[in-house]
Amino acid sequence: MLNRLLLLTFGLCLAAPLHAQERPLSFVDLMQMKTTRHASLSDDGQWMAFTAMPDRGDSEVHVYSTDGQRHYTVPNASFPVFSADGRFAAMTINPTLAQRETADKDDMPRKAMALLATATGGVHTVTDVESFGFSADGRWLGYHHFPFKGEDGETVADEAGTLFMLRNLDTKQESAIDEVKAYAFSPEQPHMVYATATANGSTNSLVHLDLTAASPTGSPNMLHTAEAAAYAELTWHRTEAALAFVVSTDSTEAKTAALMTWVPGNDPTERVAVGEAPEGWHVPSRNTLRWSDDGARLFFGFRPVPDMEPEADPADSTAAFDPYDLDAILADREVDVWHDQDPLVNTQQKQRWKGQQERTYMAAYHLAEDRYVPLETLEMAVSSSPTSTGYVVGRVTAPYEREVTWDGSYFDLYAVSLDDGERTMIAERLGSTTQASPGGRYVVFYHEKNYHLYDTNDGSTRNLTADLGVPIANEDHDYPSAAPGYGIAGWTTGDAAVLLYDKYDLWHLPADGSTPIQVTNGRATDKTFRIIRTDPNQRAFAPDASLMLSSYDNERKNSGFYRVMLNDPASLTALREESNHVEFVDHADDADRILFTQENYDEFPNYWITSPDFSDPARLTDVNPQVRDFAWGNSELIEWTTPDDVRLQGVVIKPDGFEEGKQYPVLVYFYRFMSQRLHQFNDPRVNHRPSFPVYASDGYIVFLPDVRFQIGAPGISATRAVVSGVQKLVDLGWADPAALGLHGHSWSGYQTAFIVTQTDMFDAAVAGAPVSNMTSAYGGIRWASGRARQFQYEKTQSRLGGSLWEVPERYIDNSPLFFADRITTPTLIQFGDDDGAVPWYQGIELYLAMRRLDKDVVFLQYRGEGHHLSSYANKLDYAIKMKEYFDHYLKGAPAPAWITDGVLYNGK
Repeated sequence: MLNRLLLLTFGLCLAAPLHAQERPLSFVDLMQMKTTRHASLSDDGQWMAFTAMPDRGDSEVHVYSTDGQRHYTVPNASFPVFSADGRFAAMTINPTLAQRETADKDDMPRKAMALLATATGGVHTVTDVESFGFSADGRWLGYHHFPFKGEDGETVADEAGTLFMLRNLDTKQESAIDEVKAYAFSPEQPHMVYATATANGSTNSLVHLDLTAASPTGSPNMLHTAEAAAYAELTWHRTEAALAFVVSTDSTEAKTAALMTWVPGNDPTERVAVGEAPEGWHVPSRNTLRWSDDGARLFFGFRPVPDMEPEADPADSTAAFDPYDLDAILADREVDVWHDQDPLVNTQQKQRWKGQQERTYMAAYHLAEDRYVPLETLEMAVSSSPTSTGYVVGRVTAPYEREVTWDGSYFDLYAVSLDDGERTMIAERLGSTTQASPGGRYVVFYHEKNYHLYDTNDGSTRNLTADLGVPIANEDHDYPSAAPGYGIAGWTTGDAAVLLYDKYDLWHLPADGSTPIQVTNGRATDKTFRIIRTDPNQRAFAPDASLMLSSYDNERKNSGFYRVMLNDPASLTALREESNHVEFVDHADDADRILFTQENYDEFPNYWITSPDFSDPARLTDVNPQVRDFAWGNSELIEWTTPDDVRLQGVVIKPDGFEEGKQYPVLVYFYRFMSQRLHQFNDPRVNHRPSFPVYASDGYIVFLPDVRFQIGAPGISATRAVVSGVQKLVDLGWADPAALGLHGHSWSGYQTAFIVTQTDMFDAAVAGAPVSNMTSAYGGIRWASGRARQFQYEKTQSRLGGSLWEVPERYIDNSPLFFADRITTPTLIQFGDDDGAVPWYQGIELYLAMRRLDKDVVFLQYRGEGHHLSSYANKLDYAIKMKEYFDHYLKGAPAPAWITDGVLYNGK
C-alpha cells in the first residue's frame, strides 16, 4: 500500500510529454538505486571487484574479468579482497535487510565469509566468520570465527580466543587452530603469527608459522609463552620479514606491556625487548606500532602511568551513619567548574577526555643499537609520518588552546631528531600545512601566504614561493581568516625538491634554491592539475618520473587525466578529457591496468578499465541500468552577474522534453560553490537533500547556483547571488515566477532562512538545521565536538569577522530572526533534537518568531536525530514531506493534513 501511495504521490506526469520508455522517478525507485564502494583490481590486473549497495536493501559483490568476458555476483556480500595471484576473492556475507529489521538482537545471524574462485565462479561459504585474510603469495586463506555461543546464547569469556582455520587454496585442506585471539600475515613474505588465549590464561602463547611448508601448522614455532599473557599489535614490516608485538601479563587497569621484535630465522629466545620506560611512563598493551621503511627503527607509544584508584577500606562500610558528615555528603556531588583560564572550555575537555586517556606518545626504538628515543611529550605531538631517517615534525598547541574558542587552531613548529629526540623550534604561531621531507633533512611549512623551507643541517629558513610570480594562497578564500595554501604534492628522491600546488598548477621547487619549474600550464588554460598517486606507498618521485595527473576545467567543469614527465613540462599530454567527470580508482600492482569511473548528470559512475596511456578504455559495469527507464533530465551551465558585479555560474537541471517558451517550477538547492556538479551523477539515496532526478522527472527545474561571500555580510551575499541567479532563469523564460522553491541545509539552511526575510520572490522554502539568531548562536556549543561556537562567527563559515562586541550590527543584520516580520514565504524548518553542530533551539527561535507573527511555518522535530538524519524511517519521512511541501506550494497539489492542520502530540 505504501509503495502504491508513493508512486501515486510522486509519480506525477511531467507537464511535457515523456519519451515512451521513460517515467518519473519515485522514492521507491530511488531506494533501489545502488551506489558502489570497495572497488579494487587484482595485482595481475585480470580481475576487479566492488560492492554494490542499494539505498535500502541488500548489498552484492560483483567480480568482473577485466577483458569483459566473465562476471560473477555474490548476494548479501561486501568488502571483497583478492588473493595476490587473483585466483580467489574473499568477502563478508551480511545478514539480509529482512533479518536486520525483524530478528531479535540475540537471534541476529552473524556475518559469514564467501570465497569465490575466479576461474569457475564457484563460491565456498563459511558461517560465523569475524575476519579473514590471505597470505602474501595467495596460497593460504586464514579465517577467524566469532566466539562460540552456548545453548543459553551466551558467548565464551572475552579473554579467550576462538577457532581459527588455515585453508590451503591449492588442496582445499584446512587446519584448525583453537583459542586464537589475534593473527597477522606478513604483507609480502611467507610468514604468519597467531596469538592464543585460553579461558584461564594458563597456556597463552605467540606462534609463528612458516608458510612455505606443505603443512605449516604441523611445525609451529613458539615465539613466546607466559601465563595470562595477552599479545597485541602483531605488526609485520611492510616488505621485510620482521615482526613487532606487545605482550602484557598485567592484570591491572594499566595493562603495562613489553615491546618485542623478532626476525624469522633468529632464535626466539634472543628476541629484543625495550628496557625500562622513563619514570612515570609505561608501554601500554593498547598501542600503535609502525616500522620505518628501512626496518632500522620501530615506532611505538608510551603512556603516562595512570593513577590507580585505591581500594576501599572495608572498615568504612561499617562506620556509623552521620547525617552531618560534610565529606560524606559532598562525595555525591556532581559539579563542573568552568574557569576563564581553562585552556579549553569544559565541554571540549569532556569530548577529548577519553582520547587523551588512551593516547600514546610516540617513541623510536633503534634496533641495531638496542635503545629508544622518546619523540612526543605531554605538550608536543609529532604530526608527520615517521618514515624518515633524520627528523620528524613536532607541534605544540598549548600556548594557543584558550583562543581556539574564538579563533583558529595554531601551533609552534619543531624539528624533532629521531637520533636523540632533540627539539629545535622552527616557527611560531602557524596554522596550516607542514611536512618533513622523506629523508628528514627539510621541513616545509606554510605561513603568511608563502611556503618556507627549513634546513635541519644548518638551521636556515628561506621563502620558497615569494618569487614565483603567482599567488600561492587560496584565491577563492572568502573567510575572515588567513588564506591557506593549496598543499604539498610530494618530494623527489634524496630530498632534492619539494612539489607544491597553486590553484592551477604543480610546481617543482629544488631544495638547493635553483630555478623552480612550473610543471603544468593550468593557469594559462584555466585548468587545475593534481598528482594522482597510483602507488599509495610511494614516498618520493624520481626526478624524471612520469606522473599521472587529474585535470579540472574551472570554466567548463569537466575533468580528465593527463600525463607529464616531472622534468619536462612540454611533455604534458591529455590522456582522456571529455564532457564528463572521471575519477581514478586503482592501479594494478603488477600490471599496466588502471581502473577509473566516468559519470555525468545522467550517467552513473560505472567502472572502466584501461592501459596507462588510455588507448583502450572499456566500460566494465552497468550498475544501475534502470537509470535509462526514467525521465532523468539533463544538466547545463549558465552564468550571470550579481547586482554588485560578481560573475557567477550555476547548474540548471532541466526535465526531459523541456520546451523553450514554457515556464517550469524551480527548486533551488545551494551551499557555496555548486557549478562543479555539472557533470556529476546525483547521489542516488534518500536523505536530507532533495534528490535532483526525483524533482526533474516530475517537471521541476533544479537550479544549483554558486555563492560568493563578502566578509561581514554572508546573508546579503547569499541573497544577491541566489536571487539574481533565479532572476536569470525567469528572464530566460524557463522559470515560472509564481512557482519558485528554495532549499538548504545547515549553512545553506541559514542562507535559506535569511533570504526569505529579504525577498518575496520565493513561494516555498525548506530550511534544514538553520541558524536563525547569530547573537545567541555565537554563545552556544557545538555539542558533537564540545567546542564553543564563537570561532565559527569570527573566523570561519559565518564570516562575520569580529566578536559580538566589536561588530554587533553584523550579528543582527545577518540574523533571520530579527527580520522575521518581513517573511511572506511559507517556510518548513527541520531539525534533529540531538544536533551536535547547530543547536536545535535555533530552529525553535525562528519557529516561535514566525508563529508569534502569524506567518506560515511548520517545524519538523526528529527525535534523537543529529545534524543529518540517520534513521531510514526519518529520512524517508522528511523526503516525502519535503516533496509534498513543494508540490503543494509550487504545483498546486492538494496539501496533506500535516501542512494544513498540523499533527498534535499523541503520546508517542
